[in-house]
Amino acid sequence: MMEVLSEIVSHPEFPEGEAWVRHPLKANEVSEGEEGGSLFFIETGELRVTGRVELEEERRVQPGICDLAAGDVFGELSLFGNRTRTANVAAITDAVVVELDGEKLGRFLDRHPDLGYRLLKELFETLAGRLSRTNRQMENLFAWGLRAHGIPKYL
Repeated sequence: MMEVLSEIVSHPEFPEGEAWVRHPLKANEVSEGEEGGSLFFIETGELRVTGRVELEEERRVQPGICDLAAGDVFGELSLFGNRTRTANVAAITDAVVVELDGEKLGRFLDRHPDLGYRLLKELFETLAGRLSRTNRQMENLFAWGLRAHGIPKYL
């Protein structure tokens, strides 16, 4: 992923400051429910992705979904029409990210389909891995819930 993203950000038709910026990740920069249109990739540091679960009335928890490190991407769903952020992302160490403007990236990839194909292939592989991990986590949580409530004895 880093190879193709590095090619994109170093391309003269995708200028720094207009199409992408490099910056330290700020606290609460990516928050669930906010509008977003950027793809991020992590140059340095570690980040934690969390969700928000409402338990009851005013009780909620923010479970950790996963940790990300240098070379990982996030915000990719904004490239596919979902402009609402689906999770929170916060730095757990000092982190520097490269933020790519989603609309400008889309137009650039239309003009450079070879890079577009390579990036989309990498993104689909990343999404497939995340979906597989999410399925395992869901199955484990479901099994835990059944055991916690004594349901298996009735199955």
